[in-house]
Amino acid sequence: MRKIILASASPRRKELLERAGVAFEVRPGNGDEIITGNDPETVVKELSGQKARAAVFPAEEGTVILGADTIVVFRGEILGKPKDPEDAVRMLKMLQGNTHQVFTGVTLLEYRQQRWNETVFAECTDVAFYPVDDREIRNYVDTGEPLDKAGSYGIQGAFGIYVKGIRGDYSNVVGLPVGRLFYEAKKLGIELKG
Repeated sequence: MRKIILASASPRRKELLERAGVAFEVRPGNGDEIITGNDPETVVKELSGQKARAAVFPAEEGTVILGADTIVVFRGEILGKPKDPEDAVRMLKMLQGNTHQVFTGVTLLEYRQQRWNETVFAECTDVAFYPVDDREIRNYVDTGEPLDKAGSYGIQGAFGIYVKGIRGDYSNVVGLPVGRLFYEAKKLGIELKG
């Protein structure tokens, strides 16, 4: 059976893969995240590749490492994880009542014929929020939930009640475009489920 490694400590990515029936182990890489540009698609591709490559190890034929990174973009500004609660409030005030984009980059490394072969792709989903008042935003930030999330919210969490709609892949907003992942893996001849 093929060994599949998730190069991420994200509980949300772990949960998405488990629900999809993928048997895998978690091995987050310890590399630094280096951003060389400001194009969102390029940024998430670079970061997902860095995460995957940081988890490389001497492997057996057919081993697959999966790296992923997610960012939120509003009017050209990349919103990563907030620095502190006030930064989370700032981001959520920008996003409320508006539409923004969530980009996830995914890198698949497959060990084949004594070398790592790399496939990279990115997915984008539009997310629209209803207007949210300052009190609601502060109450949400006070829960601590947004502090480890790009854009300061998780669509699957408490702030999800303010989502007006999405255009694209819901699982992409959670942190891993599972449908696209399976499609790209299938094109490579990689069976992710058992």
